[in-house]
Amino acid sequence: MADVRVMKEKEQETEVNEAQIAVHWKEEQYFYPSSKFIGQAYLTDPAVDQRFSEKNFPECFREYADLLSWDQYWHTTLDTSDAPFWKWYAGGKLNASYNCIDRHLEQYRNKAAFVFVGEPEDVPPLSITYQELYYQVNEMAALLRDFGGLKAGDRVTIHMPVVPELPITMLACARLGVIHSVVFGGFSGEACGMRAADSGSKVLVTIDGYYRSGAMTDHKEKADIAVKTAKDEKHTIEKVLVWHREPGKYNSKTPMVEGRDFFVEDVLKKYAGQIVEPVPMPSEAPLFLMYTSGTTGRPKGCQHGTGGYLSYVAGTTKYIQDLHPTDVYWCMADIGWITGHSYIVYGPLALAATSVLYEGVPNYPDAGRPWRVAKRLNVNIFHTSPTAIRMLRKAGPDEPAKYDYHFKHMTTVGEPIEPEVWKWYHEVVGKGEAVIVDTWWQTETGGFLCSTKPAIDPMKPGSAGPALPGIYPVIFDEEGKEVKGGSGKAGNICIRNPWPGMFQTIYGDRDRFVAQYYRKYNKNPKSKDWRDWPYFAGDGAVQAPDGYFRILGRVDDVINVAGHRLGTKELESACLTVNEVAEAAVIPVVDEVKGRVPEVYVSLKPGQHNATAVSEAVTKAIEHQIGKIARPKKVHVVPDMPKTRSGKIMRRVLAAISNQMDTGDVTTLANPDVVEQIRVMVQGNRPVITKDVPEDVKRFGEER
Repeated sequence: MADVRVMKEKEQETEVNEAQIAVHWKEEQYFYPSSKFIGQAYLTDPAVDQRFSEKNFPECFREYADLLSWDQYWHTTLDTSDAPFWKWYAGGKLNASYNCIDRHLEQYRNKAAFVFVGEPEDVPPLSITYQELYYQVNEMAALLRDFGGLKAGDRVTIHMPVVPELPITMLACARLGVIHSVVFGGFSGEACGMRAADSGSKVLVTIDGYYRSGAMTDHKEKADIAVKTAKDEKHTIEKVLVWHREPGKYNSKTPMVEGRDFFVEDVLKKYAGQIVEPVPMPSEAPLFLMYTSGTTGRPKGCQHGTGGYLSYVAGTTKYIQDLHPTDVYWCMADIGWITGHSYIVYGPLALAATSVLYEGVPNYPDAGRPWRVAKRLNVNIFHTSPTAIRMLRKAGPDEPAKYDYHFKHMTTVGEPIEPEVWKWYHEVVGKGEAVIVDTWWQTETGGFLCSTKPAIDPMKPGSAGPALPGIYPVIFDEEGKEVKGGSGKAGNICIRNPWPGMFQTIYGDRDRFVAQYYRKYNKNPKSKDWRDWPYFAGDGAVQAPDGYFRILGRVDDVINVAGHRLGTKELESACLTVNEVAEAAVIPVVDEVKGRVPEVYVSLKPGQHNATAVSEAVTKAIEHQIGKIARPKKVHVVPDMPKTRSGKIMRRVLAAISNQMDTGDVTTLANPDVVEQIRVMVQGNRPVITKDVPEDVKRFGEER
């Protein structure tokens, strides 16, 4: 009988497709913006949705492009002749560096463009005015052109942390029409080298070291590994340009290679005071590459264009971030991710805003650091990820109340935020004053796709909200049938139309671009009508009766329990309703009968120690909110989660431990020692036994 039951359940499992994700979320109450916020907001006219309705598409996006200064106006707002390789504002010419710096000088010359806050708290913040940024970008552009031998269309790989020299280098590239490819500073030398080889970068710009968790890291050592990795890929990096983190001090034990490595500051002396005229670039010319990664397969370089991308981030920064030139804005993301490109560098600078650059981890030297920075700099717009919010909630749940800062607006980005965490963010961090925009978007999309309009729409914890003006989402099942809003059913969220911020292609791989993002729901590969090319985002979602979208996470980050596909985010959200729990991660474990079952890892808030009681409470919360089908096999209370240096929980590592797989290289994690602690807790103090497991479990939790 048991064998028959297993066979039936396996048959049932094969019938389930990736769009059918179980949804047990309850609808939350609305929170409304204050009259004070509405009174100063840019976007208060509800007619914006009508202006950006489908009957006015694509011309509605002229509003965003008109925020920029054009060297030559475009003749076609959206060129669909090479679908789905959309061209926005075709025929137009502009320069991104000019739009972010030069055009602001007359009015904002002595206003801070950036305020840099280094991790050492005893060093005062450094303000860089638009005038000073202008000079430094011009000098770096002259160096890249004359010493680096670079011209429009060439690629440059930049491997740096969040320091002012990073956006200076990016904007210098943009001034020349050189395509920059920024690699997150926490990535390894191998990852950097692979990306440099893929993009064909002959110049690598890096730094000697930077501060992280109170220590100076040796970053230059990664450059040698990057050069070797690129060489193994049959590509040569000819020059390595090294910035100093601290003037006159070399913070690396790695020697400079004569004829290949050069200190930027030494070479810059030759170009002091030089002015480089910004090169007018075609609107569709590439501005940058942003690589997304996985633990398997080659990284893919998302290519973003100049005019479409810059107009979209300018528009969404102005109207969704509500960013005025008089605001002080702090996005706590890393510039090495798309959030940093769009909403630290290009969006804020296009609007002549003041943007805070923060080098270190948010909870160093303690959990009060972000709120001290906010108070000192008078930050009034705050932007971070649910990962960072959970980390700050765990490390210092009462810290924000100790500091006299006041945010008018807060953003959450990067992943779905659990309602319990949202409420803490609103009530404790935002002090009940700030509006929150819970934004859904991706590296590929360039800018926000779903979010409440902060002065118009009410907020709902856990829901991203409606689509942005000019974005037309739809939820499809696997067969391409629409899943109607209010049905309670989940599916694959897609965007029916192109938009200016959308990436243009995967660099050097047009076929992969079409196959991964458009082929699934395209019914006519020869069509030049945008309506025939829905964009497949790869995320599961459900739409409430009020039209708000709740994003459930990646469609392949689900756990199939006896044919019942459970979204991991809703399980984690249930865990976080237990008051003692600070962070939660849910992973799949192979089960002989049910196929897969969820296993839960939680870490506790400070002062909480009763692991047994918490484990029982977590199990009860999951059963109550979702059902006994979701009952976890085990709940592990761990001292900390394995995390990347940007604070992301590495669920892949936890899945490997629970399934007795090889955890892979964990040396680049922020806390690699915790991996072995967790392994011993889960597997016992015995030799590691590596099992062969199904491919879906192997790939679970990959970075994308």
